[in-house]
Amino acid sequence: MPSNKITTALLLAAGTGSRLRPLTLDAPKCLTEVGGKPILERLIDNLRLQGFNRLVVVTGYLDSCIREFLHRNAPDMQVDYVFNPDYQTTNNIYSLWLARQQIQEPFLLIESDLVFDESMLDDMLQPDKIAVSNILPWMNGTTVELDARKSVSSFHVGHDIKDKPRYKTVNIYSLSLQSWQKTVERLNHYVSGERLGEYYEAVFAEMVADGTLSFDAVFFAENRWYEIDTVKDLDEAELIFPRAPQITATKRRLTNLQNARATAVVV
Repeated sequence: MPSNKITTALLLAAGTGSRLRPLTLDAPKCLTEVGGKPILERLIDNLRLQGFNRLVVVTGYLDSCIREFLHRNAPDMQVDYVFNPDYQTTNNIYSLWLARQQIQEPFLLIESDLVFDESMLDDMLQPDKIAVSNILPWMNGTTVELDARKSVSSFHVGHDIKDKPRYKTVNIYSLSLQSWQKTVERLNHYVSGERLGEYYEAVFAEMVADGTLSFDAVFFAENRWYEIDTVKDLDEAELIFPRAPQITATKRRLTNLQNARATAVVV
């Protein structure tokens, strides 16, 4: 196994999830359930299966809920927190910048409103990768063009594909320490210029354009991931990730105990 395999993940989870209200009035968006399982739990399970042992989590809205959840559900992982006190008035570019001192190693950057098959991460564990997908009608937001080597040649807002093929960004990136250090320098310019309402993709787009950053594309199957922003997204995601009928370990133990007692009574 390559020695530079990434084992740290940076999760951005500061937003209010306003488009999912009323589901997010009492819980952050990342704790919304898809198929009976919180989004954050799915993420943790996927990362654990891929060998991740450290999480850096940027929180904001209902910070205590996320801390309590991770305390219960990720006791085997090192979890470090960064709090964004301005989560209501800033965008994810600021959350990413706030994490600059906690991250001193290659890492996986991931938005905490994504659900996907764990196997999709197989090729994301080396530095300087970007997860992309063929475009389906529900997808919106940032797209990229790729060159002949399947590296990102440009970022775009929207996905007008009349000229060149474009691919949807999944909002998962891996960065080497060198790429991260260069990114922090550019983030510093945005923050000092009070450009806090932008998405971090603006920084990536600028850096790719001037050659200071590069990403190799990793394709996510377009029907094996979903980004959760609205209640409609939840409904669509549950068609891909349905609630699985299962007997919990506790119920199984109780059933076995009851069966054992019944057998003892008969004997």
